[in-house]
Amino acid sequence: MPPSLYLASASPRRHELLNQIGVNHEILRVPTPPGEDEPQHPGEPAHLYVQRTAMEKAMRACDFIKEQKLAPKPVLSADTCVILDGQVLGKPIDDADTRRILGLLSGSTHEVHTAIVVAWQGQYFNDVSITQVRMKPLEEEEIIAYCASGEANGKAGAYGIQGLASVFIEHISGSYSGVMGLPLFETCRLLRRAYSASA
Repeated sequence: MPPSLYLASASPRRHELLNQIGVNHEILRVPTPPGEDEPQHPGEPAHLYVQRTAMEKAMRACDFIKEQKLAPKPVLSADTCVILDGQVLGKPIDDADTRRILGLLSGSTHEVHTAIVVAWQGQYFNDVSITQVRMKPLEEEEIIAYCASGEANGKAGAYGIQGLASVFIEHISGSYSGVMGLPLFETCRLLRRAYSASA
């Protein structure tokens, strides 16, 4: 694997996960484009949406590195989305939206897709982790308490599996770290593939 890389994400969870497996990295804070945050195109399937946004993040990061004349290193980008019945459940805009999203997830099984991209030496390598997550039926009091915690803010699907919402999860099938935002098995595999291809 490369000795060091740029993480094109401000997510503290992705930073922590890379530290967990000993991947030396530097957080690259790329300015976000103007307008709506990562809009889904009309008619765009949810599973393709998350792959596109991860790729666009990597491309913007590579452009930023050139513009700022930064030292060349591999770039790792990722995007995570929660999908229920083909619908993307994004980050809640307020408490009412959090209650709406958790109401939809309550007592159902949804998918968490995390797309990852490694850009290095003009090539882009990508992979996707798909995890099935079953959430228990939630009581209204539980939803209200979770909203009050503030933990849902900025999280796809209005919950973080590594925090208070862990008690809502009955079962997962797939990558736990993928639900957190960076599937570690797939990430290491992709880094090795990218590094080998460009060695």
